[in-house]
Order: sequence, then structure tokens, then C-alpha cells
Amino acid sequence: MQPPTCATEDQLALGTLRVMEPVFHLFSRSECFSGEAVKLRVFEDNGLVRTVLEEKGAGRLLRQIDAGGSLHCALAGANLSQQAEQNGWAGILLNGCVRDTLELNEINVGVAAIATNPRRCQRVGSGERDVAVQMPGALVHPGEWIYADSDDVLVASAALK
Repeated sequence: MQPPTCATEDQLALGTLRVMEPVFHLFSRSECFSGEAVKLRVFEDNGLVRTVLEEKGAGRLLRQIDAGGSLHCALAGANLSQQAEQNGWAGILLNGCVRDTLELNEINVGVAAIATNPRRCQRVGSGERDVAVQMPGALVHPGEWIYADSDDVLVASAALK
């Protein structure tokens, strides 16, 4: 298990980590998760999200989705989170909404989002993969690492030891 983000922040020199704005809520059994971010930029369409989660997550990879902060529909729920768990993803960090929160709490994949919404989104498959994404409070580049727990979400340029 990774150290809590507050302890990690205290141990590192100023400027080593970037802290995202405190807008994310955990919606999963996992109280903390981390990994190298696979970045997507989508808007109210989870077709690309589904496609990527069908790939093997390599055990420690984190999924990061910039949904533009949309509150109009959910981009992930129990089905996609179960798929993430089955394929070895460490977690989903979503600048958007999730649904099925009671079921998400039973899944062993970290899920953090800014809100909930019961509406389904489109499944067209539009969006971009492996691009820098603007998350609340931090621009995150491909190859950077995300550390999330119930207190914070941190961005590091490399894996922390």
C-alpha cells in the first residue's frame, strides 16, 4: 500500500509534486491508489474509456480521464470499474461523474471522480489518448504518476520510492 498523500507531500521537497484541487471524492473500496497515468480527453462519451479498459492494465497503471468537468452524465460506473479490476488496472481518476456508487464500493479498483450522476453518456468512441490533460489544479503529461487517497490527489514526474 502506498503512503498517504499527506505524508508523501511532507517528505518531498517543495516543487517535486503538484497537488490537484480538492474536488475529487473516492467512490471505491480502495482507500488509496497510484500508478502511471494513461491519459484520455473525452467529453460525455465513454466509448474510448471502454476500449482502453479492455486492455491489460499491467497491475499498477492508473487510468486518468479528463471529461472537461462535465456534470451532465456519468462516464464510468460499476460495469467499467469491474472491467478495470478484471484487467488489472489500479484505478480510475475522472474529472467528471460516476454512477452506481454502492456497487463501486464493492470493487477492488480505486475510483475517484468529482461527482455522481445517474445518466448514461454516449458511446461513440470520440476523444484523444496519451495527451497532456488539464485536471483541476494541474496539467498532467504522459508518463507522469498519480497518487490518490481520501485526502489528496498528487502528480509526480516519476514514480515515488
